[in-house]
Amino acid sequence: MLLKDKATLFIVATPIGNLNEISSRALEVLKSVDVIACEDTRNTIKLLSHFDIHTKLITYHNFNEKESSKGIIKLLKEGKSIALVSDAGYPLISDPGYELVNDVIDEGFNITTISGANAALNALVASGLKTNHYLFYGFLNSKSSQAKKELESLKDFPYTIIFYEAPHRIEKTIKLMYEVFGDRKAVIARELTKLHEQYYRDTLDKLTNLKDLKGEIVILVQGYEKKDIQIDESELFNKIDILINKGYKTKEAVNQISEEYNISKNTLYNSYLKRNK
Repeated sequence: MLLKDKATLFIVATPIGNLNEISSRALEVLKSVDVIACEDTRNTIKLLSHFDIHTKLITYHNFNEKESSKGIIKLLKEGKSIALVSDAGYPLISDPGYELVNDVIDEGFNITTISGANAALNALVASGLKTNHYLFYGFLNSKSSQAKKELESLKDFPYTIIFYEAPHRIEKTIKLMYEVFGDRKAVIARELTKLHEQYYRDTLDKLTNLKDLKGEIVILVQGYEKKDIQIDESELFNKIDILINKGYKTKEAVNQISEEYNISKNTLYNSYLKRNK
């Protein structure tokens, strides 16, 4: 299959759960290309077998991107057409393919996309959070200290933020989000388009109680909203005193109140210390 007399790389989105959501165009491309480059042949062959497709498979994943990219370029130079797929959803979206696409562009071959499912967008439109502007962030760093730094950089972002997360880290991640973002609206979506699809819509505080979630997970968090709350310092100080009496350290109490009212931690902390001199 050629476009403009040049070999073509087809970026093909595949179902994220329900196999019947694949398009007839995607099936046509997967049948007619010379080679399909995939993350894991064991996953892709299930899809191909379901639709009686017998196209040759090669692997293209995070650990062999550079070498595989060279091999795919060689195939394109031979006039062969290639389909790039991920295990599920859109290739390159938290999946490998970036290096390949750039190499193909540099070599002057054609690239075209075959539309399909994407977990982030599926979750967004059903979340109940604002959809007019949003940020897809993907996976946070697996180290909590680094993940916290990433969340801190996103804290003041005013639009819905979309994350992917592994099930074994979901509880820790939600707690970290609550610590950094405060008690915002959030949604956890799991197993999208599958039999056990679920949405949990609540605040981050309430969602920290969820445990043992399984399957592919998308987290969506409400963007930062500046609160126009008129409150005098004495009331803020009183709330801090209450938390300290409950056992909070001064900085912990100040941080919680500053997040609740979206005011500067340092300003509130210095004012509180000045009052107590």
